Amino acid sequence: MDNKAFYKNLGIKIKKVREERSLTQQQLADKAGISLNFEGKIEVAMNRPSLNTIIKIASALDVEPYELLKFD
Repeated sequence: MDNKAFYKNLGIKIKKVREERSLTQQQLADKAGISLNFEGKIEVAMNRPSLNTIIKIASALDVEPYELLKFD
């Protein structure tokens, strides 16, 4: 898997888990301590989050970080 595909799959997974938790992008961004703009761009693979940001998002979603990296 190349980098582009990785970040696309990551964005899809974050969006899926966020929607399962009935959170808006704004709510997730607030809980993770990131901007709404950054959160939205992560979901569509326009931005590449650092490991630290992935950990913050995972915590805000109440999942382990590795769960966001398991692609179906």
